[in-house]
Amino acid sequence: MKIKKGDQVVVITGEDASSTPHQVLEVLKGGQKMVVQGVNQVYKHVKRGHPKSPSGGRLQMEMPIQSSNVMYYCESCSKPSRLGLRYTEEGSKERYCKKCNSSCGTISPPREKYATSK
Repeated sequence: MKIKKGDQVVVITGEDASSTPHQVLEVLKGGQKMVVQGVNQVYKHVKRGHPKSPSGGRLQMEMPIQSSNVMYYCESCSKPSRLGLRYTEEGSKERYCKKCNSSCGTISPPREKYATSK
């Protein structure tokens, strides 16, 4: 999966769909599901003595959503867009926005095998 922890995403389907970007807190199951901040919130009822709530009560927490229900939010073009992968001139792999063609960060170190400038 191309979306990583800490990226900004827009929820495109479901009851939490909106055009405002939210941050990805965790990526699960090889990128198929992710926990997004403020999206798909549920209440978990806990008894007294729970580590997060010693007096008991209700904990509000985010549950995972499918990665197909979100799109990456590009900071440079300020729109949700798809991500692509490409090699740079040094041979490192990077993610890029398919709308504005800007880089979204590298994901692997440089390798001589894929370098175009020698």
